Amino acid sequence: MATKTSSGCAVIGVGVLGTSLCQQILSAPEFDGIKLTGITKTTTNHNAIREKVGMDSEDRFQLLTTDECEGTETKFKHIVFCAPPSGSEDYPADVRKSADTLWAGPEEGGVFVFTSSGAVYGPGDSRTVSETSDIADPESSVRVGRLVKAEKAALDAGGCVLRLAGLYNLDRGAHNFWLTSGKPISGLPEGIINLLHYEDAASACLSALKAGSSVCEGRAFIISDGHPLTRKQICESALQAKTYKDCAMPTFASENLNGMALGKVYDGSSSNKALEWSPRFESFDTFMNSMA
Repeated sequence: MATKTSSGCAVIGVGVLGTSLCQQILSAPEFDGIKLTGITKTTTNHNAIREKVGMDSEDRFQLLTTDECEGTETKFKHIVFCAPPSGSEDYPADVRKSADTLWAGPEEGGVFVFTSSGAVYGPGDSRTVSETSDIADPESSVRVGRLVKAEKAALDAGGCVLRLAGLYNLDRGAHNFWLTSGKPISGLPEGIINLLHYEDAASACLSALKAGSSVCEGRAFIISDGHPLTRKQICESALQAKTYKDCAMPTFASENLNGMALGKVYDGSSSNKALEWSPRFESFDTFMNSMA
């Protein structure tokens, strides 16, 4: 069967981030009329995804499993790979395979976006990192190695990488676990966490698609809201929201440095300018205050 080149877009991994991205792509004037395919490992959540994306988008939106998509012989102009590593036996290989077999390539003007994490910079010591900073040795940990190798697969194919800060919404994120688990928080109260709302992470992916291959090919970007907080500040901010009004400030397992990493500060100013992107939610504190 001959390969068909599609002008459409595929989102691989339609969880919280992927679903928000699908909603934003379908409502973006720049992608009016585009055919969008969501790709998942199983059909388990397909009905819930369709309901969230909107039934009025049925003529433009379809859901396929990974196996079904591999049998279509279609290549997509744009792909966003935002599936988490937890569901993969060989994450870098899955990224490479998606770029090689499903993407039409940068020569078609499209973009392959891989959503990575600032974890590739290592634990940090309060230093500021940007997209040009050195990344950690892939042998330093299994988690870091998996991300570094997956990034390389995307970049080698001519795609781009978005290194995302810690994702959150009202009900998801570190704050939710810390305030509801009843367990002490591992790490220092002064430890720095960079943050990004799920909707803003999705809009950054959309901005990369809009920017095109001339801006994105072979580049890494770092994406955050630009307002890092300490673990203690995150808890204090979350306690403003009605959802957490009955929660107590958790305790911390460690209150002294004792060689523990303090984290990093992300400087995404160059990435924001290149992608012409800015977050809708200015900061975690602003968002939680709006939920009070």
